Amino acid sequence: MRIVIIDDDILVVNALKIILEAADQVEVAGVGTDGAEAVSLYRTLKPDVLLMDIRMKGLNGLDAAKEILREDPQAKILLLTTFSDDEYIVKALNFGVKGYLLKQDYASIVPALMAVCTGQTVFGTEIISKIPHLLQKEQSFDYEAYDITPKEYELITLVAQGLSNREIAGRMFLSEGTVRNYLSNVLEKLGLRDRTQLAVFYYQHS
Repeated sequence: MRIVIIDDDILVVNALKIILEAADQVEVAGVGTDGAEAVSLYRTLKPDVLLMDIRMKGLNGLDAAKEILREDPQAKILLLTTFSDDEYIVKALNFGVKGYLLKQDYASIVPALMAVCTGQTVFGTEIISKIPHLLQKEQSFDYEAYDITPKEYELITLVAQGLSNREIAGRMFLSEGTVRNYLSNVLEKLGLRDRTQLAVFYYQHS
């Protein structure tokens, strides 16, 4: 797994590099100190995961993530920051980043990178507890106007609860293949990219 580290504190960069290189199957392909370098290094190196701070001089981590994901929607970005700022969390979710961890949680960094590399979405415990409250809005959404069936709406709610395809298949008495088909249809109808965006969409319109 090839990683790029971006943080405006060179001491943090060096510490992360030591931690990651001590882990099996992790190669630090490059490091940088601001968002502009993050964009440039991502384009050049195409790392498996980009590990990036948020608050940096010049282009910050969120804006860099937005630019990278606009160019490559499949980019795997894990934000690592000192701040569990509500606005940051909502923006990170809406942009489609794959994870958001607090720097204090160093022990979780390597497992989180491994999970993100395999396509999972990872948020620290403190972050997860905030997400439903942050994304809830007062207005409801007319799913029928988008031709969402009751069965598809049930799937949406289960995705929002964080269930895997296998768990959803068990709840809905369907095969995993059928669940995947339902999910693809729902994403297409709502114009969304992946299950993370679907969960965000659900909470925003609950």
